[in-house]
Amino acid sequence: MPHSPLRILIAWRPGRNGAEAMNCAAWLARTCEVRIRVATVLSRGWPLTSLARLSDNDSWVMREGRNSERSARAALKAAGIRKGMLDDEPFVSVESSSEATALTKMAEDFGADVILLGSQAHTPTGRFRAGSTADALLHYSPIALGLSPRGRRLSKNGVTRINVSYIDTPQSHTALKRAADLAMKWDVPLRLLAFTPRGATMYPTEDGFGSSEDLMIEWREQALALIDRGIDRAHTRYPDLHVEADVGSGHGWEDALGALKWKKGDLLIVGSSTLGHFGRVFIGSSTNQIVRHCPVPTLITPS
Repeated sequence: MPHSPLRILIAWRPGRNGAEAMNCAAWLARTCEVRIRVATVLSRGWPLTSLARLSDNDSWVMREGRNSERSARAALKAAGIRKGMLDDEPFVSVESSSEATALTKMAEDFGADVILLGSQAHTPTGRFRAGSTADALLHYSPIALGLSPRGRRLSKNGVTRINVSYIDTPQSHTALKRAADLAMKWDVPLRLLAFTPRGATMYPTEDGFGSSEDLMIEWREQALALIDRGIDRAHTRYPDLHVEADVGSGHGWEDALGALKWKKGDLLIVGSSTLGHFGRVFIGSSTNQIVRHCPVPTLITPS
Protein backbone atom coordinates (compact mmCIF):
# COMPACT_ATOMS: atom_id res chain seq x y z
CA MET A 1 0.00 0.00 0.00
CA PRO A 2 1.51 3.38 -0.95
CA HIS A 3 2.37 5.81 1.82
CA SER A 4 0.55 9.11 2.15
CA PRO A 5 2.71 12.13 1.36
CA LEU A 6 4.26 14.06 4.24
CA ARG A 7 2.16 17.21 4.60
CA ILE A 8 4.42 20.18 5.35
CA LEU A 9 3.30 23.67 6.33
CA ILE A 10 6.14 26.19 5.93
CA ALA A 11 5.90 29.27 8.13
CA TRP A 12 7.09 32.05 5.83
CA ARG A 13 8.09 35.53 6.93
CA PRO A 14 9.64 37.40 3.99
CA GLY A 15 13.01 38.92 4.81
CA ARG A 16 12.94 37.82 8.45
CA ASN A 17 13.90 34.19 8.85
CA GLY A 18 15.82 33.40 5.70
CA ALA A 19 15.12 30.39 3.52
CA GLU A 20 16.14 27.67 5.98
CA ALA A 21 12.62 26.28 6.26
CA MET A 22 12.33 26.17 2.45
CA ASN A 23 15.65 24.34 2.17
CA CYS A 24 14.60 21.89 4.88
CA ALA A 25 11.35 21.18 3.01
CA ALA A 26 13.34 20.53 -0.17
CA TRP A 27 15.60 18.20 1.81
CA LEU A 28 12.61 16.24 3.08
CA ALA A 29 11.24 16.15 -0.47
CA ARG A 30 14.41 14.31 -1.53
CA THR A 31 13.56 11.71 1.11
CA CYS A 32 9.86 11.02 0.61
CA GLU A 33 6.79 12.23 -1.20
CA VAL A 34 5.64 15.57 0.19
CA ARG A 35 2.74 17.98 -0.08
CA ILE A 36 3.83 21.53 0.74
CA ARG A 37 1.85 24.63 1.64
CA VAL A 38 3.42 28.00 2.51
CA ALA A 39 1.67 30.04 5.21
CA THR A 40 2.17 33.71 6.05
CA VAL A 41 0.59 35.55 8.96
CA LEU A 42 0.23 39.28 8.37
CA SER A 43 0.34 41.66 11.29
CA ARG A 44 -0.79 45.20 10.59
CA GLY A 45 1.15 46.78 13.41
CA TRP A 46 -1.51 49.42 13.99
CA PRO A 47 -5.10 49.24 15.32
CA LEU A 48 -8.03 49.03 12.93
CA THR A 49 -10.05 52.23 12.79
CA SER A 50 -13.15 50.72 11.25
CA LEU A 51 -14.90 47.38 11.31
CA ALA A 52 -15.17 47.72 7.55
CA ARG A 53 -11.42 47.06 7.38
CA LEU A 54 -12.14 43.49 8.57
CA SER A 55 -13.85 42.58 5.29
CA ASP A 56 -12.51 39.89 2.98
CA ASN A 57 -11.74 42.63 0.47
CA ASP A 58 -9.20 44.42 2.66
CA SER A 59 -6.78 45.87 0.10
CA TRP A 60 -3.82 45.90 2.50
CA VAL A 61 -4.19 42.19 3.29
CA MET A 62 -4.57 41.34 -0.39
CA ARG A 63 -1.54 43.39 -1.40
CA GLU A 64 0.70 42.04 1.35
CA GLY A 65 -0.50 38.50 0.63
CA ARG A 66 0.51 38.86 -3.03
CA ASN A 67 3.92 40.24 -2.03
CA SER A 68 4.45 37.31 0.35
CA GLU A 69 3.47 34.81 -2.34
CA ARG A 70 5.86 36.40 -4.82
CA SER A 71 8.81 36.14 -2.44
CA ALA A 72 7.82 32.61 -1.40
CA ARG A 73 7.73 31.46 -5.03
CA ALA A 74 11.25 32.76 -5.55
CA ALA A 75 12.49 31.04 -2.37
CA LEU A 76 10.83 27.74 -3.34
CA LYS A 77 12.46 27.87 -6.76
CA ALA A 78 15.86 28.63 -5.24
CA ALA A 79 15.45 25.67 -2.85
CA GLY A 80 14.62 23.33 -5.73
CA ILE A 81 11.01 22.66 -4.76
CA ARG A 82 9.07 21.73 -7.88
CA LYS A 83 5.45 22.52 -8.65
CA GLY A 84 4.43 18.86 -8.25
CA MET A 85 5.51 18.98 -4.59
CA LEU A 86 3.08 21.82 -3.81
CA ASP A 87 -0.48 21.58 -2.60
CA ASP A 88 -3.37 22.55 -4.86
CA GLU A 89 -3.57 25.69 -2.72
CA PRO A 90 0.16 26.29 -2.20
CA PHE A 91 0.07 29.77 -0.61
CA VAL A 92 -2.18 31.03 2.16
CA SER A 93 -2.01 34.25 4.14
CA VAL A 94 -4.17 35.60 6.93
CA GLU A 95 -4.14 38.63 9.15
CA SER A 96 -3.86 37.97 12.86
CA SER A 97 -2.41 39.56 15.98
CA SER A 98 -1.10 36.12 17.03
CA GLU A 99 1.14 34.45 14.48
CA ALA A 100 1.45 31.26 16.53
CA THR A 101 -2.31 30.83 16.92
CA ALA A 102 -2.93 31.52 13.24
CA LEU A 103 -0.22 29.10 12.10
CA THR A 104 -1.67 26.36 14.30
CA LYS A 105 -5.12 26.92 12.81
CA MET A 106 -3.74 26.90 9.23
CA ALA A 107 -1.78 23.72 9.95
CA GLU A 108 -4.90 22.00 11.31
CA ASP A 109 -6.93 23.10 8.29
CA PHE A 110 -4.23 21.70 6.00
CA GLY A 111 -3.93 18.46 7.97
CA ALA A 112 -0.21 19.14 8.33
CA ASP A 113 2.13 16.49 9.71
CA VAL A 114 4.72 19.14 10.56
CA ILE A 115 5.11 22.92 10.75
CA LEU A 116 8.54 23.97 9.49
CA LEU A 117 10.17 26.99 11.11
CA GLY A 118 13.35 28.82 10.18
CA SER A 119 15.75 30.25 12.73
CA GLN A 120 15.63 33.78 14.04
CA ALA A 121 17.66 36.32 12.05
CA HIS A 122 21.32 36.83 13.06
CA THR A 123 21.57 33.34 14.54
CA PRO A 124 25.07 31.79 14.34
CA THR A 125 25.53 29.37 11.45
CA GLY A 126 24.46 25.84 12.30
CA ARG A 127 22.28 26.88 15.24
CA PHE A 128 18.57 27.45 15.82
CA ARG A 129 17.25 30.39 17.81
CA ALA A 130 13.54 30.65 18.47
CA GLY A 131 11.82 33.96 17.94
CA SER A 132 8.61 34.84 19.78
CA THR A 133 6.42 32.83 17.39
CA ALA A 134 8.58 29.70 17.48
CA ASP A 135 8.84 29.96 21.27
CA ALA A 136 5.05 30.15 21.58
CA LEU A 137 4.56 27.18 19.24
CA LEU A 138 7.13 25.15 21.17
CA HIS A 139 4.93 25.55 24.23
CA TYR A 140 1.53 24.70 22.84
CA SER A 141 1.52 23.36 19.29
CA PRO A 142 -0.41 20.06 19.02
CA ILE A 143 1.38 19.46 15.70
CA ALA A 144 5.00 18.36 15.28
CA LEU A 145 7.45 21.22 14.75
CA GLY A 146 10.43 21.09 12.40
CA LEU A 147 13.26 23.45 13.35
CA SER A 148 15.82 24.39 10.71
CA PRO A 149 19.28 25.59 11.84
CA ARG A 150 20.59 28.67 10.11
CA GLY A 151 22.89 28.08 7.14
CA ARG A 152 23.08 24.31 7.59
CA ARG A 153 24.20 22.41 4.48
CA LEU A 154 21.93 19.42 3.98
CA SER A 155 22.53 16.16 2.13
CA LYS A 156 21.63 16.03 -1.55
CA ASN A 157 20.34 12.52 -0.82
CA GLY A 158 17.78 13.71 1.72
CA VAL A 159 17.57 12.24 5.21
CA THR A 160 20.19 9.51 5.54
CA ARG A 161 19.88 8.81 9.29
CA ILE A 162 17.25 9.33 11.96
CA ASN A 163 18.51 10.28 15.43
CA VAL A 164 16.40 10.29 18.57
CA SER A 165 17.12 11.66 22.03
CA TYR A 166 16.26 8.83 24.42
CA ILE A 167 16.07 8.77 28.23
CA ASP A 168 13.47 6.00 28.76
CA THR A 169 10.58 8.30 29.72
CA PRO A 170 7.05 8.20 28.27
CA GLN A 171 7.95 11.24 26.15
CA SER A 172 11.06 9.60 24.73
CA HIS A 173 9.08 6.38 24.12
CA THR A 174 6.76 8.39 21.86
CA ALA A 175 9.73 10.01 20.12
CA LEU A 176 11.40 6.62 19.65
CA LYS A 177 8.25 5.16 18.12
CA ARG A 178 8.03 8.06 15.64
CA ALA A 179 11.75 7.81 14.87
CA ALA A 180 11.64 4.05 14.32
CA ASP A 181 8.59 4.39 12.06
CA LEU A 182 10.34 7.01 9.92
CA ALA A 183 13.62 5.09 9.79
CA MET A 184 11.79 1.99 8.62
CA LYS A 185 9.65 3.93 6.15
CA TRP A 186 12.61 5.79 4.67
CA ASP A 187 14.99 2.80 4.87
CA VAL A 188 17.69 4.61 6.88
CA PRO A 189 19.54 3.74 10.11
CA LEU A 190 18.23 4.79 13.51
CA ARG A 191 20.66 6.22 16.10
CA LEU A 192 19.66 6.49 19.76
CA LEU A 193 21.37 9.34 21.61
CA ALA A 194 21.82 10.31 25.24
CA PHE A 195 23.59 13.37 26.58
CA THR A 196 25.66 13.79 29.73
CA PRO A 197 26.61 17.48 29.97
CA ARG A 198 28.98 18.34 32.81
CA GLY A 199 28.45 21.66 34.55
CA ALA A 200 26.85 23.59 37.36
CA THR A 201 23.35 22.83 36.12
CA MET A 202 23.80 19.12 36.67
CA TYR A 203 24.35 19.15 40.44
CA PRO A 204 24.25 21.80 43.19
CA THR A 205 27.87 21.77 44.37
CA GLU A 206 31.03 19.76 43.91
CA ASP A 207 31.17 18.87 47.61
CA GLY A 208 29.95 15.44 48.55
CA PHE A 209 29.29 14.25 45.02
CA GLY A 210 32.76 13.03 44.06
CA SER A 211 34.80 14.49 41.21
CA SER A 212 33.11 15.67 38.04
CA GLU A 213 34.98 13.00 36.10
CA ASP A 214 33.57 10.30 38.40
CA LEU A 215 30.09 11.71 37.88
CA MET A 216 30.57 11.80 34.13
CA ILE A 217 31.56 8.14 34.10
CA GLU A 218 28.56 7.22 36.26
CA TRP A 219 26.16 9.29 34.11
CA ARG A 220 27.57 7.79 30.93
CA GLU A 221 27.08 4.26 32.25
CA GLN A 222 23.51 5.10 33.22
CA ALA A 223 22.90 6.63 29.81
CA LEU A 224 24.20 3.53 28.05
CA ALA A 225 21.89 1.36 30.17
CA LEU A 226 18.92 3.52 29.19
CA ILE A 227 19.89 3.36 25.53
CA ASP A 228 20.12 -0.44 25.70
CA ARG A 229 16.49 -0.51 26.78
CA GLY A 230 15.64 1.80 23.90
CA ILE A 231 17.39 -0.48 21.42
CA ASP A 232 15.31 -3.38 22.71
CA ARG A 233 12.15 -1.31 22.21
CA ALA A 234 13.13 -0.40 18.66
CA HIS A 235 13.93 -4.00 17.74
CA THR A 236 10.69 -5.21 19.31
CA ARG A 237 8.85 -2.86 16.95
CA TYR A 238 11.06 -3.56 13.91
CA PRO A 239 13.38 -6.58 14.33
CA ASP A 240 15.27 -5.83 11.09
CA LEU A 241 15.85 -2.14 11.75
CA HIS A 242 19.52 -1.08 11.79
CA VAL A 243 20.02 0.62 15.16
CA GLU A 244 23.08 2.53 16.39
CA ALA A 245 23.74 4.26 19.71
CA ASP A 246 25.97 7.00 21.09
CA VAL A 247 26.40 9.24 24.12
CA GLY A 248 27.41 12.88 23.87
CA SER A 249 29.53 14.04 26.83
CA GLY A 250 31.16 17.38 27.48
CA HIS A 251 31.25 20.52 29.57
CA GLY A 252 27.75 21.87 29.11
CA TRP A 253 25.17 21.13 26.46
CA GLU A 254 27.04 22.72 23.57
CA ASP A 255 30.08 20.50 24.13
CA ALA A 256 27.91 17.42 24.73
CA LEU A 257 26.17 17.82 21.37
CA GLY A 258 29.39 18.88 19.69
CA ALA A 259 31.12 15.69 20.88
CA LEU A 260 28.95 13.63 18.53
CA LYS A 261 29.62 13.20 14.83
CA TRP A 262 26.79 14.65 12.75
CA LYS A 263 26.17 14.02 9.06
CA LYS A 264 24.57 16.29 6.47
CA GLY A 265 21.70 13.80 6.24
CA ASP A 266 20.94 13.65 9.99
CA LEU A 267 17.52 14.45 11.42
CA LEU A 268 17.09 14.58 15.20
CA ILE A 269 13.75 13.72 16.83
CA VAL A 270 13.01 14.93 20.34
CA GLY A 271 9.92 14.17 22.41
CA SER A 272 7.93 16.64 24.48
CA SER A 273 5.23 16.50 27.13
CA THR A 274 1.58 17.16 26.45
CA LEU A 275 -0.25 18.92 29.27
CA GLY A 276 -3.93 19.58 29.94
CA HIS A 277 -7.03 19.24 27.81
CA PHE A 278 -5.73 21.55 25.09
CA GLY A 279 -2.83 19.31 24.03
CA ARG A 280 -0.28 21.91 25.02
CA VAL A 281 3.35 21.01 24.45
CA PHE A 282 5.78 21.66 27.27
CA ILE A 283 9.44 22.03 26.33
CA GLY A 284 11.61 21.16 29.31
CA SER A 285 15.03 22.63 30.02
CA SER A 286 16.93 19.69 28.51
CA THR A 287 14.92 19.76 25.28
CA ASN A 288 15.37 23.51 25.09
CA GLN A 289 19.15 23.13 25.38
CA ILE A 290 19.19 20.40 22.72
CA VAL A 291 17.20 22.62 20.36
CA ARG A 292 19.56 25.56 20.94
CA HIS A 293 22.75 23.63 20.29
CA CYS A 294 21.80 20.89 17.83
CA PRO A 295 23.54 21.49 14.47
CA VAL A 296 21.02 19.48 12.40
CA PRO A 297 17.29 19.84 11.67
CA THR A 298 15.18 18.85 14.68
CA LEU A 299 11.65 17.46 14.85
CA ILE A 300 9.76 18.09 18.11
CA THR A 301 7.01 15.50 18.51
CA PRO A 302 4.12 16.08 20.93
CA SER A 303 3.23 13.11 23.11
